[in-house]
Amino acid sequence: MSDYANAEQYLGALKKHGVRLGLERMEHWVAALGHPEAAVPCVHVAGTNGKGSVAAMLASIFRTAGWRTGLYTSPHLVRLGERVQVNGVPLTAAEIAATTRALEPVAAGLVTPATPDGHPSYFEFMTALAFRHFAAQRCDFAVIETGVGGRLDATNVVMPEVSVITSIGLDHCEMLGDTLEQIATEKAGIIKPDRPVVLGLVPAVAEAVIRSAAARHGVRVWSVAEEFGEALARYPQTNLAGDYQRWNAATAVLAARLLPPRWRLDEATVGRGLQQVVWPGRWQRTRVGGRLMLLDASHNAEGAQVLGANLARLTTETGRAPVVIAGVLGAARARPLFEVLGRHASALHLVVPQQSRACSHAQLEAFVPAGFRGRVRLSTLMELFPSPGILAADGTDEPVVVTGSIYLVGEVLARLDPTLGPVESELQDF
Repeated sequence: MSDYANAEQYLGALKKHGVRLGLERMEHWVAALGHPEAAVPCVHVAGTNGKGSVAAMLASIFRTAGWRTGLYTSPHLVRLGERVQVNGVPLTAAEIAATTRALEPVAAGLVTPATPDGHPSYFEFMTALAFRHFAAQRCDFAVIETGVGGRLDATNVVMPEVSVITSIGLDHCEMLGDTLEQIATEKAGIIKPDRPVVLGLVPAVAEAVIRSAAARHGVRVWSVAEEFGEALARYPQTNLAGDYQRWNAATAVLAARLLPPRWRLDEATVGRGLQQVVWPGRWQRTRVGGRLMLLDASHNAEGAQVLGANLARLTTETGRAPVVIAGVLGAARARPLFEVLGRHASALHLVVPQQSRACSHAQLEAFVPAGFRGRVRLSTLMELFPSPGILAADGTDEPVVVTGSIYLVGEVLARLDPTLGPVESELQDF
């Protein structure tokens, strides 16, 4: 067995711990490693939607400034190494294998009679691995995206230069609460004393919770709505498609402006960075056999609303309603998504992503609105993409949209470009 296969096996076994919210175990873990989370200045980004895009934008801005920049995000689309990048370069299989091998005995040492559950979970292990890699690579700066929530998320051991909350919506309710106020409380947990807070597009009730939390820490909240106002329609601009990316870009700009003086960036550098963002799977345009295809991970109710606007615009742009390939994890996410798809799609191909929590064909079919008059087919990606880079003919030239779970988008990207795959689906969850 190769070194990387051994690492995959070890990391996969850690998933038996599940998603464990709480910081005590993570604090012991980073302490045992010599506190790599404190070695590199960072921005910490939380939010229901947009946090990955904002993190990618900030990383692009910092690279444009000439800084050696680390970026930690989750989950990955295709390869595990995507989660941990330095200057846009993902971790290689060899680096993952070597770092995992080095960290294994330290992690094992955390299990004692007094702390029988002290071993890091999968996400905790990967988070510390990222911190260690950024320190070893002598990064100047890092951008750290939360996994789930914020207050009890493993990434919340950092002391960032700026904290960012991009949006608040109903998602991961089983862990974070089923009201906007409860979820806002969890996201606001990343706020630290004496560190400014940037607020993106959030409902008023959530904003009140976040401002209250900031006040308790004695820090100011900087709101995109207040700072940009009507100028948001013109500025800032980014190479990522979709009107919602203006909000994300403005959020990134505001965070960059609030860095301490020694890190302060000029507007020209920020603008160039926003034009060079790489963030696949977010209204990503490509062509397959000459046919327009868009890939967009819209996996919750808030994302579905944005998707609806994009689909309407696409229909106006092309003169044709799109064929949609969709797959989702969980009924709470499927219901709002299919309400939107029922209004905008000409046909639906229902696909089950390679995840244990994925909705079955029967469940997906049940969510198709009763009034939908387009074609509905139960499909697999092997049927839809019979060969790498090939989309099966369906007798139309309508645009194709792949949407729903980020895991489905990753599987499609791997089918389109075999050099990316196969998808490391066993390591894809948080």
